[in-house]
Amino acid sequence: MNSLIDQYVLDNINPTDPVLEWLEYETNTRTTHGRMLSGPTLGRLLTTFVQMLRPHRIMEIGTFTGYSAICLARGMDESGHLDAFEKNDHLEPLIREGFAKAGVSDKISLHFGNALETIPKFKDNIYDIVYIDGNKREYCRYYETVFDMVRPGGYILADNVLWNEKVVMEPLPKDAQTQEIVKFNKMIKEDRRVESYILPLRDGLTVIRIL
Repeated sequence: MNSLIDQYVLDNINPTDPVLEWLEYETNTRTTHGRMLSGPTLGRLLTTFVQMLRPHRIMEIGTFTGYSAICLARGMDESGHLDAFEKNDHLEPLIREGFAKAGVSDKISLHFGNALETIPKFKDNIYDIVYIDGNKREYCRYYETVFDMVRPGGYILADNVLWNEKVVMEPLPKDAQTQEIVKFNKMIKEDRRVESYILPLRDGLTVIRIL
């Protein structure tokens, strides 16, 4: 969306939660990658999606400063739990502060390290939703790693699948992130074990339902 439409959308929905506004400010102040935040539009969608499905267990790959984790956790009922995986442990104080302010600390377990090495330790868990927003160079491996951990009828959500519109550039950029996202999108399209579609929301969100 262009900036005018973005602003129009924000002007015509409920005000952003003060905790998320605080977290967005702190992320922009205390990190150099503020644009990695999910933001209010996607955040609202994640909360609503979870509210509709009423999942028992969610996995998030790539928590960053915790914005999307808060949005996911707020959609769960009291029995729900979120396993959040993040590589950068220096973000832990900000993440935990945000969780505490949002009142969701007891709903989230935070795991630090390389997700591809850490997630297999949870292979006996069955998840209702997996949200992928980690290293764009690893999307295919994330998908392959978590697929059998999602129940039939469950969902995998993948963010940034339009990758700043680089996926439609000609010639296709040769950077590893763009190449992987294009490979991932093709792999999902051809996977007969799922049904999927891409929401052109923000930077693109793929919704994948396990058959």
